[in-house]
Amino acid sequence: MRFPRLPACLRSGWHVAKALNVSLSYSGGTGPLNLLIDRTGIKSEGEGEWNARKHGGAKRRIWRKIHMGIDEETLEIRAVEVTTSNIGDAPMLPELIDQISPDQTIGSVTAEGAYDTCKCHDAIAARNANAVIPPRKNTKPWKPASAGAVARNDAINASRYLCRTIWKRWSGYHRKSRVETKMHCVKRLRQSLMARDFERQVAEIQIRVAVLNRYTALGTPVTQAVG
Repeated sequence: MRFPRLPACLRSGWHVAKALNVSLSYSGGTGPLNLLIDRTGIKSEGEGEWNARKHGGAKRRIWRKIHMGIDEETLEIRAVEVTTSNIGDAPMLPELIDQISPDQTIGSVTAEGAYDTCKCHDAIAARNANAVIPPRKNTKPWKPASAGAVARNDAINASRYLCRTIWKRWSGYHRKSRVETKMHCVKRLRQSLMARDFERQVAEIQIRVAVLNRYTALGTPVTQAVG
């Protein structure tokens, strides 16, 4: 996919405002929202590497994490969080779900095994959504003390009965690849962040997400299997 040329402000050393609220525009699908969640790392130059290039000395690479949730139907980004690299993946899933309006019905939340935690399953169950998260290998059922634990135990039983490979295909887990593709699109705008302090880096990523949603609203290719 080839994107239009970015504005000069995003290609040059333009400084993003430190406090900038960017609203995510989206058209929305025709039914319940099926949220696909994943995360990726993106290079941030930071003060250490910038000073090393300017004054010499050892470089210190810094990475930021982008946690993202997209609409399976429209491929629009519906939720995004930016954290430092030392923040885990699972604690951010409830934060992403909280960005979805309470009026929006969530049908399912799909994520990889790193999100197989009590808090993640409880956050999904609180929205009456189906969790499509592969249980960890050799895991044991949880005490059925919450709706999230009960749903997770059902997934364990199903994956053991069908085997993990068939369960992933049956549950639709492989549709998570769509959010991985969207992560690649975010990086296609630029492989690293230009802003040097965290607040401006968050604003820069929010701008990228807003731009991508505008591109997606213009239309996406429709492919069909032949033969």
